Amino acid sequence: MPDLVLASASPRRRDLLAQMGIIPTKIYPADLDETSHQGELPRVYAERLAIEKAQAVQGQFTGSVILAADTVVAVGRRILPKTEDEVSARECLELLSGRAHRVMTAIAVIAADGSLSRRVVVTRVKMKRLTDEEIAVYLASGEWNGKAGGYGIQGMASAFISDLSGSYSAVVGLPLFETRNLLMGAGFPVLTSGHA
Repeated sequence: MPDLVLASASPRRRDLLAQMGIIPTKIYPADLDETSHQGELPRVYAERLAIEKAQAVQGQFTGSVILAADTVVAVGRRILPKTEDEVSARECLELLSGRAHRVMTAIAVIAADGSLSRRVVVTRVKMKRLTDEEIAVYLASGEWNGKAGGYGIQGMASAFISDLSGSYSAVVGLPLFETRNLLMGAGFPVLTSGHA
C-alpha cells in the first residue's frame, strides 16, 4: 500500500480523514503564496491552490499518494480572506450576516504514478442575521482565527447557520465522499464496511 501524504496542517482535515479510518503516513504542509490572481474567480482560485499544494510536496515523496485541499468562502465573485485579526473577522461576519454565500473546497490527489485528479465541491451556506452581541461573543471566542471567511462551521458558528445545501464536511475542510473516491481512484485503499 502506498504512503499517504497530507499536504495540509489543518487538524480539521486530519479529523475528517480519521472518520474514514485514514491516518496519513506524513503531514507535510505546502508553503505557498496563497494570494489570488487579479480577477481570479473563487472556484478557479481554490482549484489552483489545491493543485499547487499537492505539486509542491510531490517531489519529496516519490511513489506516495499526495492529498491536498483548499477551502474558499465567497460572496459573489469576492473571495473572503482567512482571517488573522479581529478587524478582518468582524468584516467577514458583518458581510455574511443574513445572507447566503458559497464555500468551495477543492481537493487534488496525485497518485503514486504521478497522475493528478481533482474535484471542486461547492456548498451553499446561509447565515442568520447576526446581532452585534453575537458577533462580539464569537470574536471573543477566537474561533475565527485562520478560518476562511472568519468562521468555523464545526464550532460555535454552527448555531448561526440557517440553511446548508451541499456537503457539510466540505465546509469543515474536506468533502469526504469525493475525497474517498479520488483516493480509491489513485490506488489508495479506503476501508469500507460490508454494507457499502
